[in-house]
Order: sequence, then C-alpha cells, then structure tokens
Amino acid sequence: MRSDVLVIGCGIGGAIAALELARDTQRRITVITRAARLDDSNSSCAQGGIVSIGRDDSVESLVEDLLEAGAGLTSPVAARLLATEGPKLLHQLMSDLPRLRFDRDDDGEYSYGLEGAHSRRRILHAGDTTGQAIMDSLLAALAERSNIRLLADHTAVDLITFPHHAKSPLAVYDDLECHGAYVLDRESGRIERFVAGSTILATGGAGGIFLHTTNPPGARGDGLAMAARAGARLANLEYVQFHPTALQMPGATKFLISEAVRGEGGILLTPDGDRFMDRYAPERKELASRDVVARAIYQEMLIRDYPHVLLDIASRLPAGRIRSRFAGIHAHCMEQGIDMTAQPIPVVPAAHYFCGGVLVDAAGRSSVDGLYAVGETACTGVHGANRLASTSLLEGLLWGMLAAREIRGRNKRRSPDEDQIPPWHSGDLVSDADPALIQGDMQTIRSLMWHYVGLVRSETRLNRAMRELVNLRLNIEDFYRRAKVSDELIGLRNSVQTALLVAGAAARNRMSRGCHYRYE
Repeated sequence: MRSDVLVIGCGIGGAIAALELARDTQRRITVITRAARLDDSNSSCAQGGIVSIGRDDSVESLVEDLLEAGAGLTSPVAARLLATEGPKLLHQLMSDLPRLRFDRDDDGEYSYGLEGAHSRRRILHAGDTTGQAIMDSLLAALAERSNIRLLADHTAVDLITFPHHAKSPLAVYDDLECHGAYVLDRESGRIERFVAGSTILATGGAGGIFLHTTNPPGARGDGLAMAARAGARLANLEYVQFHPTALQMPGATKFLISEAVRGEGGILLTPDGDRFMDRYAPERKELASRDVVARAIYQEMLIRDYPHVLLDIASRLPAGRIRSRFAGIHAHCMEQGIDMTAQPIPVVPAAHYFCGGVLVDAAGRSSVDGLYAVGETACTGVHGANRLASTSLLEGLLWGMLAAREIRGRNKRRSPDEDQIPPWHSGDLVSDADPALIQGDMQTIRSLMWHYVGLVRSETRLNRAMRELVNLRLNIEDFYRRAKVSDELIGLRNSVQTALLVAGAAARNRMSRGCHYRYE
C-alpha cells in the first residue's frame, strides 16, 4: 500500500491534516484507524468546547492563561502561536464547513463559556458534544475527497524506519528517517507494508494505561511506543492530567462530566454535603486548575474514605437550562439513574489528557525525518506541565494544519521501493494470543499505574512501579514474539512500554510541577 502521506489516527489533528493535504489533488493520502468506526476517537468525545478569543478577551490574555496553567513549562513561542493563529484557523474552518455550528445566545452572538483557570469567557461549544460536532463535519468533508483513502480496523504495528528496516547494510551511515508503517488489517489478519513519503502520527493519548480514565479503549499509547522504538525524541512524559470529575460508574472507562459544568456554577461537595474546595483553592475554588481540583478530590476521598464526591449543578441552575446546555451529560446520567437537574452527580478523578509526547516543532516535525506528530500524541510545548481546559482541540486543529502545510510546501518526499523494505515476518506462528493473559497483564499495568504513578507520586511508589513494569515488559515481549499478532496484543505491548516511559520520567523528575505531584 503506497501513499504520498500516511496518517495514523483519525481524530481532529489527523483529520484536518488529511483534509488540507487533499487540496493538492495529485497527492495521495491514506488515513488509518484501529477503531471500527472513523468517529471513535478522543476528539469525538470532547465535551466542553474549543478555546477561541472571547468578546472581552485578547491574545495576550490567552497567552498569559496558557503560561500560568503550564506552571512554568509552557513554551512561550508555542503558546503565542496557538493564541494568534488558532482562533483564526477555527473561524476559517467554521466558514469552510457550514455544517459546523456553535451555540449562540438570544442575540445571535456566539455564546462563550468559562472553564477552570481561564480568566475570560472564551470557550465556543456545541452543547456538550463539541468534539462530535467538529468531527462529524471533518469526516463528512474527508469522505468527499477522492484522493483520500479512509481505512478503519487497521492497526499500526511499528513504524518503517531506516536504517532499522533497510535491507542495505550501508543504510547504517544514513540519518534516521521514516517511510510509513507496518499495518495490521484486523479483518484479514495480515500485516502489510504501508509505504509513504511522509507519516503523521495522530494516535491520541495514553489514558488507557490507568485503572480509571475518560479515554476510549484505543488510547493506550500506541503512537508514543512506536515513536520510542523508532528513536524519536519524546518530552514531558510525566505530565499526565487527571480530570477531576468523571462519573463514578463500573468499568475502566469513565464518562467525563465536563469542566463546563463547574464553569456554569457547579460546586463540589463531600457525600456529607460539605463544600471543600475553599480549603484547597480559596480564590478560584471549583475553577482552580485541574490538577489542584483533582488532588483535592483525591485527598478528600483518601483521608475520609469516601468512594466519590458530589458535583452539584441542580441547586445552581434552572432544570431547563441544565437540560439544554448539558443535553448529552444529562442523557447519560439519566441512563445511570441520576437526574442532574434534581440531585448531585457522584464523581471521581480519572486519567484524562497526556501533556507530553513526541517532541515536535512549529510545523509538527519530529526528530525523525519524514515523521510528524499532531494532537495528543505530540508535545508541542503548548500544555507545559498542565493543560489549560479546552485547548486540546485547538492545538490538534492548528498543528494538524501546520504539519499538512509544511508537507505540501516541500517537494514530494520519495519513498523507497518495496524491494528495499522487508515484508513483515511472522514465521510459523499460528496460535492466537491467550485473551486471559492479555486481560490479566492489562489489568496489572492499569493498577500499577493508578496506585503508584497516579495523582500523587513518591519515590517508593515509583521505584516499585519501575521494578514491576520492567519484569512485566520482559514477559510481554516474550509473549509478543511467540503468539500471532492481534490488535489486543499490539495494544498490550505498547501499553507496557508507554507505562515504563511515563514511570521513568516521573521517577527522574523530583520537582512537583503542574500535574506531576510528588510528596517525597
């Protein structure tokens, strides 16, 4: 399978990159996703909104909020790029995609929301399904482009990189470069070479390596692990943002209760009915940054042995307003037997957003020639040590566009002929991977990461995590070499490698900053 550009992942970053690249009708683009549906991504799950510039707002104010939220680790250059170019791109997208509509007030003006750590109302939203609204529009536009091939149920196994995969022994003297990926067709079970001049990683985050997460099952660090094996430079891996308010419900994946609920006046209470955020953040209370709110909830649950805390919006807004503003959240809560217009919502913290990733520049380029990264897989420097709410969709949108423009501005990068790249070798493996072993190992990874590399970390916890993860990775690698490759086995291998990368970064960094918090 040969393309000019291979896009791995179909969230907002991958989708906008493919759409922009397709403007060159002579360029062939392949977009793959491991999910069964193209719209199954973190981007589609985004509830709160997408950051813009509000009515009483300015670029400078947004830059200041980004820098403050990032706790001294946000790149000023990246923050200013997002604040100046991001909103312009968003409004251009709204013109280009007439199906994309954001909420307006009674006067017909855009309705800007307020979220934690923002100093102004600047969040555009489409009810509480903003991500879905954006992705529906982007996917509809992608489907109309004849030079884009969209493939669901296709899992990237490893990047094709030279000299690693080069047949010529003389390639060892060349610079590291990427030429596509080995990809598993989940329906046929075959692994094929997807050769491309340029490759864009847009595989999302890694929340799935934690016991509780708001992420869909595919967020298991695939892009990070593949990039690490390829030799790409990674950064800020210890900065994992935990969302303070996920609906307490059975299962690893938790339904996110948007920060916008607190932005519209929702307050946090203990199960006994006491408001507690004034003890942790007297000035901003519930609108403090996410790491502060998440740790406050964690402390209340740990010290007082609460199974959850409560988020009350019912006493703060009229029932009709709640149902219209938070239609999706209201419907989901009702399915769980909770009427948020009449009672508080039980919530717990959950792994939500990965602030680090594959280090890229202002054009989305990684340290590997021909390899780009966008969206949550990438570390652009925008988020620093802690992401400012509702900036992730705009970052994915902007860097997806920047990467596509950089690729379009270059001459088409020549990819090697097929006879220069070895086909995938599965040997004589015929046995399917034991699902009980995969499930058991994944549960072990998630439990280790939650308890030892979670909201509050210590040297003792991190050392324990490292020892157990190193041993587990050895066993999983042996398992991987002996069993027939499947999506689940690929995910297990990537998960344990990503877990080790995160735990190692957290162990090396002794300074508490942003969402990396150590008490010793």
